[in-house]
Amino acid sequence: MKERQIKSIAVTAVMVLAAIIVLVPFFWMIMTSFMKTGESFAYPPVFWPKKFTLEQYTILFKRLHFLRDFVNSFAVSSLMTICSLFLNSLAGFAFAKYAFKGRRFLFTSFLATMVIPAQVGMLPVFLILRQMGMLNTYWGLILPGAVSAFSIFFFRQYMMTIPTDLIDSARIDGCSDFRIYWQIILPLARPALVTLGIFTFLGTWNDFMWPLIVLNRDTMYTLPVALANLMGEHAPDTELMMAGSVVTILPIMILFLALQKSYVSGLVAGSLKE
Repeated sequence: MKERQIKSIAVTAVMVLAAIIVLVPFFWMIMTSFMKTGESFAYPPVFWPKKFTLEQYTILFKRLHFLRDFVNSFAVSSLMTICSLFLNSLAGFAFAKYAFKGRRFLFTSFLATMVIPAQVGMLPVFLILRQMGMLNTYWGLILPGAVSAFSIFFFRQYMMTIPTDLIDSARIDGCSDFRIYWQIILPLARPALVTLGIFTFLGTWNDFMWPLIVLNRDTMYTLPVALANLMGEHAPDTELMMAGSVVTILPIMILFLALQKSYVSGLVAGSLKE
């Protein structure tokens, strides 16, 4: 019994230590964002502001237009999520429930693209967008990433678990294919939709490289690009940069915590195999 207690205490201690290592930088970032300019350079380092102030957030939103960048990020991430869920779920439904010529080859080709690094395709996609006149547009950010092999694979695996008899019964009742998809398949695939929705929204919100390549007008910048510019222009102002970091990560942390149950259930359901 003592040996079990010792093991339990040791495991708990390791977990607490790991939590401290992970959480201390975030705690310092949040506390620093409420400090006055230059206070974080004190020695020894301080983890608590002498007096809480919103000075850094006032500068961000009034002088540096971070609210505009926040709205840009939210709009792009939301549109990307909607487009991605619609297109990938349609493709997943087709691969899961329709028998058509070349289905296996086409699906295998999609999966093969998953081994290719995303950076390899950036240059040809950039050149195509330039020819189409879609640089410096939000659609130039959204369309190249609206369909992904992983998302199609995920939806296909999930929809394979939906009974085909249910679809056949709906067809007998006169339902069209799109109505079956919209009114039957999507409600049943809600866990997968939530999981991929969170994946897509967080990935788009945190994306830095692609917006940096496509956009060159500061009025269209998303938060990661605006934060990088902030670090370049205000490198000595640690408190201001930490306030910008808090504004960038806080919304997605709230979103993840609010939807974590659906997220986990979707991952478990998506792990089912054919």
